Amino acid sequence: QVQLVESGGGLVQAGGSLRLSCAASVTIFSFNAMGWYRQAPGKQRELVATITDSSWTNYADSVKGRFTISRDSAKNTLYLQMNSLQPEDTAVYYCNGWPPRDDYWGQGTQVTVSS
Repeated sequence: QVQLVESGGGLVQAGGSLRLSCAASVTIFSFNAMGWYRQAPGKQRELVATITDSSWTNYADSVKGRFTISRDSAKNTLYLQMNSLQPEDTAVYYCNGWPPRDDYWGQGTQVTVSS
């Protein structure tokens, strides 16, 4: 059974930075692509960034230029470097394959950005 465990969230002031990690219980090569997603209170979960097995990346317009997705295959870990955080980035952040699988969702990690 695949397990994805997110960490690195926290409370940060606007303009600050956080680095999220997603540890996978299997080799991330088993994923053709992976992504970071987020769900803000009262909103649907949305795709934030994706990375393919050939390291092609793509970002939601709202985070482009501020967030960077990367992966360390040796550590089976996916990362999301988040800079210039804004209050609208407040959400629970999740990792999953892309497209996501329902049975791969973890607990997520809470990111709260204060103004």
